[in-house]
Amino acid sequence: MTDGHVLYSMAASGNCYKVRLLLHILGIPFRLVETDSRTGVTRTPEFLALNPNGRVPLLVLPDGRRLSESNAMLLYLAEGGPYLPSDRYDRAVCYQWLFFEQYEHEPTVAVARSWLHVYEDRKGKATAEQIAGWHEKGNRALGVMEARLADHDWLAGGGYSVADIALYAYTHVAHEGGFDLAPYPGIRAWLDRIASRPGHVGMEWRPEGVT
Repeated sequence: MTDGHVLYSMAASGNCYKVRLLLHILGIPFRLVETDSRTGVTRTPEFLALNPNGRVPLLVLPDGRRLSESNAMLLYLAEGGPYLPSDRYDRAVCYQWLFFEQYEHEPTVAVARSWLHVYEDRKGKATAEQIAGWHEKGNRALGVMEARLADHDWLAGGGYSVADIALYAYTHVAHEGGFDLAPYPGIRAWLDRIASRPGHVGMEWRPEGVT
């Protein structure tokens, strides 16, 4: 048993940020354990005993059960609340965007950022061909988002949901991976809407109890 939710998180990770953001929006107290994968700590026997996949984020529930995979955490935390659509179809569309985020968006937008901005040992090592490939596929993913957001405020249904939270995480820092959002007015307006919502916090925000 634990005293509350515990989140193992890396400050620079968008996958970790999306969970921190939803926990804050929902007003769920949690203890944050800063776990920088760049130091190798997520490959230690102690951490692998918590998450055999050796990745963050990792959420430990108050009863001691554990959840890995950021979008699974979003769905668990949002269950029964306003950030997961109640309509069956709209909820499926929300899931659709979560799958899209992990399969089409994160492998390009986030990977470019990790190589060009986050990991010191990777900077300068990506080839021009790699970078061009990330940008080609990443802009294709951004184009899919723009097609929706050009005439809708939110990605799924009629309200702000975990689909928006999931895709906001890496989209709002896409410039750190060399992406130009100027051609995407719908996305830029959507980013502004999210940032202005009550309870919103940026990637730099940390709760009390960081260890």
